[in-house]
Amino acid sequence: MRVVLLSETFAKRMGYLESSLPKYMARLGIETHVVTMDLPPYYWIGDFGKTYGGFDDSAELLPGAVERYDGYTLHVLAHEKTAGYMRMIGLREKLKSIGPDIVQTMSPIGWIPLEASFYKLVFGYKLFTACHTTASIFPLATRKSYWWNRERLRCALLRTLPGRVTSLFVEKSYGATVDCADVAVRFFGVPKRKIEVCPLGVDTEIFRPVTTERDHQARVELRHRLGFSESDVVRIYTGRFSEDKNPLLLARAVSRLGSAGIRFRGLFVGNGVQSEPIQSLAGCVTHPFVPVRELGEFYRAADIGAWPTQESMSMLDAAACGLPIIVNDTIAAVERIDGNGLKYKLGDVDDLVRALLELGDPLARQCLGSFGAKKMAGFSWEAIARRRLQDYRAALAVTSPGVGRLREDASD
Repeated sequence: MRVVLLSETFAKRMGYLESSLPKYMARLGIETHVVTMDLPPYYWIGDFGKTYGGFDDSAELLPGAVERYDGYTLHVLAHEKTAGYMRMIGLREKLKSIGPDIVQTMSPIGWIPLEASFYKLVFGYKLFTACHTTASIFPLATRKSYWWNRERLRCALLRTLPGRVTSLFVEKSYGATVDCADVAVRFFGVPKRKIEVCPLGVDTEIFRPVTTERDHQARVELRHRLGFSESDVVRIYTGRFSEDKNPLLLARAVSRLGSAGIRFRGLFVGNGVQSEPIQSLAGCVTHPFVPVRELGEFYRAADIGAWPTQESMSMLDAAACGLPIIVNDTIAAVERIDGNGLKYKLGDVDDLVRALLELGDPLARQCLGSFGAKKMAGFSWEAIARRRLQDYRAALAVTSPGVGRLREDASD
């Protein structure tokens, strides 16, 4: 089997699906290719330079480059903007040269899946899509509106209709969470019968609890370097310091606890517009982004993980490292925190303080954290890769007799 994953962006320093899933597919003996554009994740945000400057490795993505990376082959194509969205230049020729049996896209809408559905007719591969858009970042999903609303109509024209056309040629689409699946069906044109919830994963080689003396020593040394003592209860947040992520709310909660004489400290790993306000609050320490291969050390040096607004893959990573996690009460992906975390009322700093205090007890942290670390074994990228491969093999098993002929003709 030859699998191609099409991704709009790619970053070696970040542990996202486009770099993690193919790593474990390759380990399972599958010839795996990732085709991407010369663009970094989040290139579209207005404060990209301030947030990711110095950490962005997109300069390494040179159009035309082909390299072996983590067991799979990475291909970089140039990009162009068409009708406001990015397209891959030379996708047809690249697919022809690889000759895939399976093509997996990271979204059900956009130029990449739309063109992949067209080229399926030419090359005869089986096409799969995915949806990682949560309700928290897609306002229409949580806002009551009539179908004739201007915004709804625009969504129907630019997203639902093209998504429905693409889905005609798709075997299955994977929603990363329940609300991602709901967004895909309601707004992106994916038929309900073709959507399946399949969570994002954790690289359990990197993200694991403290289990050895070496791990413990590394924890002590990193805490000391960051200015924390062993008696401090360190709460960690990783990601963008942006208004939509709002880690500043956590900093305020930590600062309030510190003012009350309670030894809570805050560790914020990342960067963004809220960096200076966070640094100004007592008990809070900021640290620049670190490569994914080093990130597990920071979780193991902390005691609690917390993300106040939008969902994040970092929740899974922290839980895999044995940390209890705190999220807001609107989160739809409750499987991420059931038995290993607490909820607080969204935007309510008093309720966030309450949740932090509940985890001030080391026995409570140990109970929730241990359960979470065990549960994350089911969220490992290896487990998810095996699940995807079952679907890919099932799709190939019902390949029509004409498909092989189409692929051979296309390669002439």
